[in-house]
Amino acid sequence: MSSPVLASAVRRIFIDKQSPDAYRALVQTSEAVRSVAAGAGLDRTLVELVNLRVSQINGCAYCLHVHTRAALHVNETTQRLGVLAAWRDTELFTPVERAALALAEATTELVDASVQEAAYTDAREVLTDDQISAVIWVAVTINAFNRVSIMSKHPVRPER
Repeated sequence: MSSPVLASAVRRIFIDKQSPDAYRALVQTSEAVRSVAAGAGLDRTLVELVNLRVSQINGCAYCLHVHTRAALHVNETTQRLGVLAAWRDTELFTPVERAALALAEATTELVDASVQEAAYTDAREVLTDDQISAVIWVAVTINAFNRVSIMSKHPVRPER
């Protein structure tokens, strides 16, 4: 049995660099999903909120870094970013954003069937079929990127 300290000292392989063809395919999937989301009428701010919330749940520091910058670039506010983990406890998010966040959480956590059904039912009230599909695809895709970065231990370095 190895100790957690020793296990964390093992050099990680950046799997995106080790298997670039697979990573490029994931990037292409992400680009297709972004296009699907835009075609479904989901703005980039909502997509970045979903990316951030899923990355919060998964604890992916690298993706949180990347998507916080992306959200700020599309004019998301620091107030909303600061409370995103507790979005249910604020009035800062629209019904569409709330439905998308709940659906993304259900997709990420694979919660019990009743919670998943409730999230899906709520989403059906405010999102179109295309939007529901797009939100789920955004969540699935960022989950994949989270796993790549977490398992590779992609570093987050201080900005200059």
